[in-house]
Amino acid sequence: MTVSLHPSATVLFQGDSITDVGRLVEPDKPLGNGYVRIAADLVRAARPGCGVTFVNRGVGGDGVADLRARWRQDAVGLRPDVVSILIGVNDTWRRYDSGDLTPVRAFEDDYRAILTQVREGPDTQLILIEPFLVPVTDEQWAWREDLDPKIQAVRRLAEEFDAALLAADGLLNQAARAAGGAEHIAGDGVHPTPHGHTVLAEAWAALVGVGPSGS
Repeated sequence: MTVSLHPSATVLFQGDSITDVGRLVEPDKPLGNGYVRIAADLVRAARPGCGVTFVNRGVGGDGVADLRARWRQDAVGLRPDVVSILIGVNDTWRRYDSGDLTPVRAFEDDYRAILTQVREGPDTQLILIEPFLVPVTDEQWAWREDLDPKIQAVRRLAEEFDAALLAADGLLNQAARAAGGAEHIAGDGVHPTPHGHTVLAEAWAALVGVGPSGS
């Protein structure tokens, strides 16, 4: 499924630190230093002179309930034409570092509530990016028990809301194999390296009809 970007579209990226990537601490870099900025650069290179506006509202540390709580403030008022969401890994991570469990049903219900609000706007297109994990330690392999059902929930929601799906988990794990190890894609298993962000951005750009070289 390809998402259509008209010349004056507003594209909103939402999520956690993987989307944020410094945009909150570096005011001169409102798109951050990760896949959002790279994806925007790819679109602009492919369509010089286009008036597409890119907005990053990712907040480090957020889980899906946090995103739901701030949705109207950080999303609805922008009236975006395209909404791209990457959320979920913190809902798994907190189980293992803090004992804070987010059941998959609660995760899916909060995510659905967000998407329902998006659908209140006219003709808004959706891109859902799977949460992902590229394990770098033996302990992280055990996280799959919690994360995999959440990935399946995102896939169900993409079908339910007719959203474009970026299957990031398989993509980045495959990229890690090709690159020679997980550390080349996500140094801590969660946060992408510059190469990991580029892989993610190129896949995102392909969903809007832009090739990795800006073609």
